[in-house]
Amino acid sequence: MERVTLRIPKQQIEEVEQMVETGEFPNRSEAIRAAVRDMLSESDSSTETTNNKRTWAKV
Repeated sequence: MERVTLRIPKQQIEEVEQMVETGEFPNRSEAIRAAVRDMLSESDSSTETTNNKRTWAKV
């Protein structure tokens, strides 16, 4: 696995921590990996039209 460093607003990290504390995810890394998997799955979905896809920030 590769290591990635990113900056996330404090409120979002607190929400991720809450998900870890309640047992939804074993740790922050797994929660973020799940979010990335969901994003990639949504992006690859051939059943969605362009108008229904989420708009991601572009840098």
